[in-house]
Amino acid sequence: MVLLGSTGSIGTNTLAIAERYRIRVEALVAGRNIDLLKEQILRFQPCFVCVADEATAKTLDHPRVFWGEEGILEVIRQSTSAIVVNALVGFLGLRPTVEAIREGKTVALANKESLVAAGAFIDPKHLRPIDSEHFGLWYLLNGRKPARMTITASGGAFRDWPVEKIADATAKEALNHPNWSMGAKITVDSATMANKLFELLEARWMFGCEQIDALIEPRSVVHALIEFADGATVAQMAHPDMKLPIAYALMGHVEEPILPPVNLLEVGALHFRAIDPARYPLWRLKEELTAHPKRGVIVNAANEVAVAKFLRGEITFGALSTLVLDAYERFSDTEPATLEEVFTIDQAVRSWCEGAR
Repeated sequence: MVLLGSTGSIGTNTLAIAERYRIRVEALVAGRNIDLLKEQILRFQPCFVCVADEATAKTLDHPRVFWGEEGILEVIRQSTSAIVVNALVGFLGLRPTVEAIREGKTVALANKESLVAAGAFIDPKHLRPIDSEHFGLWYLLNGRKPARMTITASGGAFRDWPVEKIADATAKEALNHPNWSMGAKITVDSATMANKLFELLEARWMFGCEQIDALIEPRSVVHALIEFADGATVAQMAHPDMKLPIAYALMGHVEEPILPPVNLLEVGALHFRAIDPARYPLWRLKEELTAHPKRGVIVNAANEVAVAKFLRGEITFGALSTLVLDAYERFSDTEPATLEEVFTIDQAVRSWCEGAR
């Protein structure tokens, strides 16, 4: 396999599965966590390595090192692997997804932005879901047609805060996830519920179901639910560990324990909450985005800029959501007609958001 994003949490879990099942790692693509990447190179002996920039590339003792976005695409072109695991964070992951499909490869997809921004132009038959929610939906479907799909959210760092205090929360507080440790961008997205908006769009494009929603399940034991035409609802439950969806994405089937089963007596009770727009202002966009899913590119671009500004201390947590909502209103009559227009709109939205005050 080719692994994009090898030093993140998805990447390290993917390598654990690769090692367990002796799956050859042909290429490792990482950013700037060079110490960990060097350990991975020694352990997995990839044919190709790619990093963020040329200066970083020169620090690696490897015969075939590439860098930058074009380097990622070249690694995909030169590789012979049938599967590409795309665990890159952000819009950077879109072109690699498209390139891998053009090269006839299957994409094990953890990069949300590929479908959020360009789902209309990506054939889902080439994809295998790694996100736990979409894996849960896939696991439940078994070839049947759903009447309605529901995914769950943890609620993020501020799910139990007094609503009036959330707007002034610091970056440190936003990064204090109640359930697990993730990268900074996705943790902030969990706190604003942008992450769940994106996952609704992913589900829309991946499964072709327009009746989709989300709710909060604080224990993060139930990941997805599907209602069928006969009135039955089924739920997928598992401990929140990415190794299970990764194993299925890499191998197609699994016939031995990856995780310990959920002990219902230990769980005791499950509680579900609605996602309240007063606590999560971005949730106001849910109906608009599910009705106009091509506009995901607008929200994604604005959100990437807004999160970066927040983490740099340039705007408050409350202003983060306001900037995204303002950008959506500014560009709400814009929808891409082609894949290249996705990139044009992305740049226009980013430029506007960078200049916004």
